[in-house]
Amino acid sequence: MQPAITSPGDRGRGPDAYRRALRLAFHACCLTSLALPLGGCTSAREYIQNGFKVGPNYGKPPAPVAGDWIDAADKRLSHDPDDMCEWWRVFHDPVLDQLICFAYRQNLTLREAGFRVLQARAQLGIAVGELLPQSQFARADFTWNALSAENASSSQLRGNRFFSQWSYGFNLAWELDFWGRFRRAVENADANLDASVEDYDFALVTLLGDVATNYVQLRTTEKRIEYAKQNVALQQKTVGFLKARKQLQPAYIPSDLPQALSVLAQTEATIPELEITLRQSVTQLCVLLGIPPEELAAKLGPGPIPLAPPEVAVGIPADLLRRRPDVRRAERLAAAQSALIGVAESEFYPHISLVGTLGWSAASFKNLFRSTAFTGDFGPSVQWNILNYGRLLNNVRFQDARFQELVAGYQQSVLTAGQEAENGLVTFLKAEQRAKLLGESVAQGVEALRLANLRLPLAQSDSDFLRVNQIQQNLVTQQDTLAVAQGEIATGLIQVYRALGGGWQIRLTGCDPYPPLPPLAEQIPPPARLLPPRNPLDAKQP
Repeated sequence: MQPAITSPGDRGRGPDAYRRALRLAFHACCLTSLALPLGGCTSAREYIQNGFKVGPNYGKPPAPVAGDWIDAADKRLSHDPDDMCEWWRVFHDPVLDQLICFAYRQNLTLREAGFRVLQARAQLGIAVGELLPQSQFARADFTWNALSAENASSSQLRGNRFFSQWSYGFNLAWELDFWGRFRRAVENADANLDASVEDYDFALVTLLGDVATNYVQLRTTEKRIEYAKQNVALQQKTVGFLKARKQLQPAYIPSDLPQALSVLAQTEATIPELEITLRQSVTQLCVLLGIPPEELAAKLGPGPIPLAPPEVAVGIPADLLRRRPDVRRAERLAAAQSALIGVAESEFYPHISLVGTLGWSAASFKNLFRSTAFTGDFGPSVQWNILNYGRLLNNVRFQDARFQELVAGYQQSVLTAGQEAENGLVTFLKAEQRAKLLGESVAQGVEALRLANLRLPLAQSDSDFLRVNQIQQNLVTQQDTLAVAQGEIATGLIQVYRALGGGWQIRLTGCDPYPPLPPLAEQIPPPARLLPPRNPLDAKQP
């Protein structure tokens, strides 16, 4: 703002002007005391109780949490709280441990979430800065002026049509936070920062669960391919025997040879289909690891389906479900929105600011630094929105309705967390029973096939060969189903740990795979000076 040039007669009135400004500020404060009952929705008592801030103070909303698990009586479930920081180590699979740590360092989706945390942290810094003078800047000007001859002859410049003007100074505008508008904005930014950290943790929990699930699927598919190849070898022996018998007895036409060939071809056809599934698991795992697709299965080497422990420590729903990052994020978003209600309500009240200008102005540069060139002004400013036609009130209603929506979303997230945990528990428990029964079925099927093959050289009728083919066909299905059930045990337990929100703690402790993975494809380096591969976020812990 360009200060006006004061005349010599105005100098010497500074102290009086300052006292008048203080009196005006006092009257403005008195005016704001009348604004509380006249303006918004906050009473004077609530205003004081809220720490001299309008709008509601946030309180954590209640959440519907079950008292215990549905299968709490099952002996395989322990109610002792378990350290879920590195839950994947319960499988005792070093390859899985290495994949988890590698994905934590390299996954790009997780890195995106980390940058969102940095954005929210910067937004908090901006909100805190609003508590200080909002506008403060230095300025300097030089103007060369020319007046018309008529104006020059009638002005104080005594006919001098051309003159220069030099000036520099400092401007300040500070809106005082009488109603807590800026403090509520800080609350909003702080809660949003917490929500962004919880979003990062949720992305980390999801990543760990996806890596473990895809690894289990990879091992399960490898086992299914192994079973299919074993059955192909057994069926080839049967077909070879039938062909050899036909050569020894040219007049004999075995009617079950076409059926044996059909069963063999059907079993062989399952292998390419399973190899497609295996390739899809490998490429998905590569994406989770943050590397281009490559033949990862060969570098990981052979391995069994991860074996789950006989029991799992799940605690109680009230202790574990509320620690889920997505549930905490939903609660923090509600807290951030609650602060915006106060920001909206502050618009009902007058905005009180202190505005001042200090400057020096002179016609020539050599006189610019003299005391006589000083000019300035200082005083309070009051701005009050009136005749807003319901806009301010409806904005408060809008922010409040948005807050109620987020509270309902938080409560729904708790219900969803309980559902996912229960689904994981029943999958884990029932898959164990199913796998045990299927294991017995496969063992009996293998024994039946062994006995049938012993009698095959002595077979005299086609029904004996049909019996062998039927046993072989059943064994293919039984072994494939057993492999799937064994994988379901592990994936069910992974779903439990994911639903309970375990694993995000490694952002605090770090994760170093030992021994390291074999050399993979070229890794994608993180941006320099912004975010290292290991993302040590130092935000608040829940």
